Amino acid sequence: MTVVRTEVLWLSGTVQDELTLLGLAFVLCGAIGVERQLSQKSAGVRTHLLVGMGSAGFTLISAYGFAGVDTATAIIDPSRIAAQIVSGIGFLGAGVIFLRRDVVRGLTTAATIWLTAAVGMACGAGLVLLAVSMTVLHVAAVTVVAPLTHRLRGSAERATLTVRYLDGRGVLRGILTVAADMGYQTTIRSTEQIRPDGRPEVVARMQFRGRPPLQLLVAELSELAGVERVAVAHESE
Repeated sequence: MTVVRTEVLWLSGTVQDELTLLGLAFVLCGAIGVERQLSQKSAGVRTHLLVGMGSAGFTLISAYGFAGVDTATAIIDPSRIAAQIVSGIGFLGAGVIFLRRDVVRGLTTAATIWLTAAVGMACGAGLVLLAVSMTVLHVAAVTVVAPLTHRLRGSAERATLTVRYLDGRGVLRGILTVAADMGYQTTIRSTEQIRPDGRPEVVARMQFRGRPPLQLLVAELSELAGVERVAVAHESE
């Protein structure tokens, strides 16, 4: 069998070096967590700190924890622990993704946790420039690229929802209030009264203009009392 060995450049393997890399993981992953915390996501500073430091710790253990093992009688493969970190992060990412009324939420936070693990591993491996670059690019992606994408999408198309709700219960007023609170301008294009199972219901086609992610609006409308169904269609201007 082939013995795979890794060497961390510029490190002497001392306790001071290890603590420095762990502290770097704390700072960088904490910065990523602050952004998620300010966005009021389910995984905030503490989660990202723990994921980052855990990944850095496992990487340091992989690099230095088995230095005293006799390689003549045992095969040492530091890459095995690093590979298991990637697999383990998948379970944490799955925990922040949930489905509500056909709307998937938490994907960005799950991807951020995945990135945080990579930053922690890079710190543990001594790849300081790589770890800092990933952190900076993450901040650029969520603060510059994402808003720009939403702005371009909002100016290029209009979103139309088909909302089915119970008639005579003030549901329409609630729909308009929720949309206005989220910054949308609403236009009712058509309405149709139906009576499935003998209950009076309305199917309304509504056009919404705004920059917030449409998925958030769909999720909020779906949770309103009296709303039976929300379907999404995009129509180019």
